[in-house]
Amino acid sequence: MSVQLGAAVAKHLFTEIPPTAMVWLRLLTSAVVLLVLVRPRVRGRSRPDWGLVLAFGLALMSMNWLIYLSFARIPLGVAVAMEFLGPLVLAVVMSRRARDLAWIALAGLGVALLGVERAELDPWGVGFALLAGVAWATYILLSARTGRRWEGLTGLALASGVGAVVLAAPAIAAGGDALLDPRILLLGLLVGVLSSVIPYSCELMALRVLPERVFSVLMSLEPAAAALAAAIVLQEFLTPWQLVAVASVVAASVGATRSAAPVREVHP
Repeated sequence: MSVQLGAAVAKHLFTEIPPTAMVWLRLLTSAVVLLVLVRPRVRGRSRPDWGLVLAFGLALMSMNWLIYLSFARIPLGVAVAMEFLGPLVLAVVMSRRARDLAWIALAGLGVALLGVERAELDPWGVGFALLAGVAWATYILLSARTGRRWEGLTGLALASGVGAVVLAAPAIAAGGDALLDPRILLLGLLVGVLSSVIPYSCELMALRVLPERVFSVLMSLEPAAAALAAAIVLQEFLTPWQLVAVASVVAASVGATRSAAPVREVHP
């Protein structure tokens, strides 16, 4: 709920600050907080270690940037449901069970239901959401590898810094004078805390006591949480067809994660 509440607050501000600049404020906030808390030791690291952190940071940045670009064009709940196809396909592929293709079919049916809407969805918004799903699946794979090479949250802290640095130039160019507004900066800080700092902390504590599969099933509720946050903050209500589509993706994700090989992940 914290992740999607932060996303709803961010979308509410898109009329004052563009998505690219808002994503950068989120990444910058999480990078600063994590680097201060973790205080990573970087001496003696190999070139492959740094290459992995760089790739992880680019995946993290791309995932957040693409989904915020999607939020600006289509409803929040719809965008997250489409984005969830990335981790869902990854879970099915890792399970290596032909019967799990049924879960992909169910999710595909849910997304196809969006096509029967009279109000057309912005194709760019749909494309950005699907690309964000690819970036999320990549993030999950790189997260596992980074966790094996970098202890604790060190890799995540450094990757957040990489994302903030890479996105800085386009974000500053897009944000312009809005980035000098104290109110916008404070709200950007709030988005960073809601969408990154709180979730990272809660997920870390949850994974200490919950089985990974149970954790993944609970994470599958995220599209529903996005729809709820959008309704509360943005007064953005989904149509009956869109609600059925989101429910189909949630059901497919729950089924896939219950039958797939466990994958430890932390969502930004």
